[in-house]
Amino acid sequence: MAMRNLKLTISYDGADFNGWQTQPGFRTVQETLETAIAQIAGKERIRVNAAGRTDAGVHASGQVANYFTTSHLDAATMLRAINAHLPADVAIRAVEEVPQSFDANHDAVRKLYRYVIHDGPVPSPFLRRYCCQSRHPLDAAVMARAAVPLRGRHDFHSFETDWPNRMSSVRTITHLAVNRAGDYIWIDVEADGFLYNMVRAIAGTLMNVGRGYWPECKVAEILASTDRKQAGPTAPAQGLFLMRVDYE
Repeated sequence: MAMRNLKLTISYDGADFNGWQTQPGFRTVQETLETAIAQIAGKERIRVNAAGRTDAGVHASGQVANYFTTSHLDAATMLRAINAHLPADVAIRAVEEVPQSFDANHDAVRKLYRYVIHDGPVPSPFLRRYCCQSRHPLDAAVMARAAVPLRGRHDFHSFETDWPNRMSSVRTITHLAVNRAGDYIWIDVEADGFLYNMVRAIAGTLMNVGRGYWPECKVAEILASTDRKQAGPTAPAQGLFLMRVDYE
């Protein structure tokens, strides 16, 4: 039977997962997904390849993955079948057959992450797993202005945790916006690739500016320094969402 390549669009609540990648002794999204697909695939060995590995506690609205199968089930049936075997904190949003050459990781040209912050006077007990609770009121307009120098192609080593080391820390941010609605602020960052903890380091840095700890011009200075010690803290994982992965 011919091998087929299936592309999955996945949403998950990362709060109770130890990240995407399979790790012995830990509950992960990859292992959960592969176990569900194995219920349909029988003896076929399933290996799911994702667009990116999210960390423990990080969520996804539009993670993308692909896997190869000899199953004859059409995409709509496969969607229902996989979801029937998944726990409540993971859902397949779409299944589509793609060319054999498609690789969810290597073919991604852009990703959009969103970081959500709550800075109201009373922390929300209901959304604490899905946002960063700021102990200080933040000025979103100041944060938006401070973020402008980060747009474009730069060496983002100042916003990279040193593991794992990449060949280059140069990336291109194609979109960066800071918005507010009520007591919530969200930072959208779209780029051609991301370094380890890059968005969370940017969020932690902008929060320092938003609360008045640093002036607006500090962000440009941090970027130019290429020194992680100069930037703000790595913001908590629960505020981060992988929103979308784009392909040509």
